[in-house]
Amino acid sequence: MSRDAVSVAEYIERAGLALSAGDVASFAEKVQQLQAELQAYLAATAAPQVQWQYKVPELGEGGACSLFGHLADEPYDLSAILGGQNAANQHALTQLSLIAAFYREQSALDWFGIYQARTNLTSEPVLVKLAYYGAPSRAEFPLNSEFAKISNNSTVGLSGKAKVINDVAAYLGTGGEYYTCDPKVQAEACLPLFDQSGKIAGIVDAEDFNKNVFTADALALLVAVCLTIPAYLP
Repeated sequence: MSRDAVSVAEYIERAGLALSAGDVASFAEKVQQLQAELQAYLAATAAPQVQWQYKVPELGEGGACSLFGHLADEPYDLSAILGGQNAANQHALTQLSLIAAFYREQSALDWFGIYQARTNLTSEPVLVKLAYYGAPSRAEFPLNSEFAKISNNSTVGLSGKAKVINDVAAYLGTGGEYYTCDPKVQAEACLPLFDQSGKIAGIVDAEDFNKNVFTADALALLVAVCLTIPAYLP
């Protein structure tokens, strides 16, 4: 795509990914190979049915998830925050759904979501989930410093710095901020999305029920996805 957000090297620096200088070249080569595979997948794969509505957990005190598995009566509808179900939004959500499908096939991880930074209907800055696979999860994450104290998504959405946690229990034991919706999650990687100007455009969040899944190759796949998504955001 001619509208790639940033180069691999720029992304690594902006996101603060911990790679040694000697590893950057081989990592970048792997990312570029995966970007090409993703573009080929987008061109060759039939369009999926767009998910305009999805189930979400009930929210409890402070906006945290209630008991795991308790879903709200009403699904979340993307139409309102995106300004309607027009052709442009339909195309954007179709492409983002395909990207999520590609990630699922390549990673085999248990959960993945694509979030865009937007202003919601109550004029609050949020990360809104546009496409995902896996268990039902929160639709909007507040983009403010207070919520960032309990949420990696909000922290990354504000700072633009990646958070890679290969052992959630150990991370919590050190006092790290974490938003728990599914207690089975043992590893999480939350990476920023940047537009061409370098502004934070959103995040991706990947989770798995096993520890230590975010190897260098796994992060290369996530970065390839992160460099592709901004061109398709609505």
